[in-house]
Amino acid sequence: MFANRPSAPQTRVTRSLSIAIASVAVLCLDQLTKAWAVVALDDRIIDLVWTLRLRLVHNTGFAFSAGQRLGPVLALVAIVIVGVLWLSRHRVQGQWASIGLGGIIGGALGNLADRVFRGAAWGRGAVVDFIDLQWWPIFNVADAFITAGLVIVLLHLYRSERRRAGAPREAPG
Repeated sequence: MFANRPSAPQTRVTRSLSIAIASVAVLCLDQLTKAWAVVALDDRIIDLVWTLRLRLVHNTGFAFSAGQRLGPVLALVAIVIVGVLWLSRHRVQGQWASIGLGGIIGGALGNLADRVFRGAAWGRGAVVDFIDLQWWPIFNVADAFITAGLVIVLLHLYRSERRRAGAPREAPG
C-alpha cells in the first residue's frame, strides 16, 4: 500500500544528498574557474561581450571589498554560517530549495577555501574574483551561486508561506 511512498527518513536522506551534491558541484566548479583565472588572467583583461570582461582581483575583504583586514574573522564567520546552514537542512522542503541551499553552502565553502588556502597564514588568504561587469563589484562563481541560491530559497519560502496563508484552517472543535 505504501510501497511507492518514501518514508520520512528517506526523504530526509534524499534532501541531504541533494544539498551535499549541489554543494560539492558548486565548490568544484568555483575552484576550477578560480584556478583557471589565476593562470590565464595574471596580467591581462579579457573583454567578452557588452560590459562583461574577465579581470583577476584578489579580495581580502568581503562583499564589495569591505573589511580588508578581517580575514581570519571572515573565515570563522563562514565556517559558522556553513555549519548552521548544514544543520538546518532538514527544514528545507522541496528539490529547488535544496539545490538553492546547496548553492549557498558550496559558494561559501569556495570562498572559505580561498581564505584558508590562498594566503601566507590561516584565514589570511584572498578570495579570487574575476567576473567584471564594470558596473558592479567584481565577483566569482561562488558569489553567483550564493546569490542565486539565496533568491531560490527566499522565493521558495515566500511561496510556501503564501500557500500556508491561503490554506483553509480547521474549525475549532
